[in-house]
Amino acid sequence: MRVALILVLAAFGLFSTYVMWQVGYLGIWQAGMSSVGAWQVLVDLVIMSWIALGFIWRDARQTGRTVWPFALITLAAGSFGPLLYLLLKPSGRDSALRAA
Repeated sequence: MRVALILVLAAFGLFSTYVMWQVGYLGIWQAGMSSVGAWQVLVDLVIMSWIALGFIWRDARQTGRTVWPFALITLAAGSFGPLLYLLLKPSGRDSALRAA
């Protein structure tokens, strides 16, 4: 799972960097508001970001992790927040000790 998260984060990060270079941050939002179909996709992504934040918030409370950096990244950059949260999740014995 960790390798898949790294690959997705790297590929999406490179693509996002390219898009930002082409149209800028505001250009992404403008494209998301250019038609009723684009609005539907934008609203869908916002809803999914809020759902992901709910899961992150609950998991962070249960495991003693800090939620704020991931919440801010999610609000500013979408799926980068949840991807980083999953990627940086403590593994093995350390996470079992924190949950206890």
